[in-house]
Amino acid sequence: MKQNTINARGRLISLQQPIVMGILNLTPDSFHHSSRITDQESALIRAAQMLDEGVSIIDVGAASSRPGASVISVEEELKRLMPILQALLQKFPQAIFSVDTWRAEVARIALEAGAHLINDISAGTLEPDIISITAEARVPFIAMHMLGTPGDMPMHPQYKDVAGDVLRFFVGHIRQLRDAGLNEIIIDPGFGFGKTVIQNFELLKRLEIFQFLELPLMVGLSRKSMIWRTLGISPEEALNGTTALHMIALQKGVNILRVHDVKAAREVIALHEKYHAQEVTPDSTI
Repeated sequence: MKQNTINARGRLISLQQPIVMGILNLTPDSFHHSSRITDQESALIRAAQMLDEGVSIIDVGAASSRPGASVISVEEELKRLMPILQALLQKFPQAIFSVDTWRAEVARIALEAGAHLINDISAGTLEPDIISITAEARVPFIAMHMLGTPGDMPMHPQYKDVAGDVLRFFVGHIRQLRDAGLNEIIIDPGFGFGKTVIQNFELLKRLEIFQFLELPLMVGLSRKSMIWRTLGISPEEALNGTTALHMIALQKGVNILRVHDVKAAREVIALHEKYHAQEVTPDSTI
């Protein structure tokens, strides 16, 4: 049976209905310019806005993971992250904060400060110690599939069957995560990470196959290049396309939408839930 709750340091998050994870970028080089935040006051204002809009988890990242991004030092990542994370935890004690990092040391320090989840774009393959650190903290671990690294993704990634290959990766890798002591695992198939535009759409078309894993499923489609390259626009113009793909993802059983735009994502979830509600009949009034 598929897991329908997340336990974040004793706080149960229901997944009976899809939820929203809001992106809080503490980086100067995120691909979506408008999401970049580099000072504490702006971070607190943005977090308050996301909470007002109904976000369930705020994902705080201090190192850009966009394809081709420069790799910063652990020290630089911590310098960007920790003062703001500590301020967020103090200002919003009832909120739930995830930390977006693939580095074991960053995860350890963030968890010691009180972070509630770890979101690792490498699923623990780049720095395996992050797995045991997260397991010891007894918090959920978001494992994303990625081919290569952010700074060195293949220009022409090769898959026999992109959805099947990603699923097979998770089948084997989840076993390793379980053996290392992780009890709460969330799966992210990694749209845009070592996948072409065509491969991303193939993955989206077959997204329901990840229900086989019986684990919560998260997607990061927000303003991704599969949208703006297809439409010939910029990331700043890609909200409408994001919403369209979010509805497809929800139809295929996704539990968590990781987004830049919380209000829009909450609206598409509300419409999705209304569409599937029992009270919607052919006789329902407009």
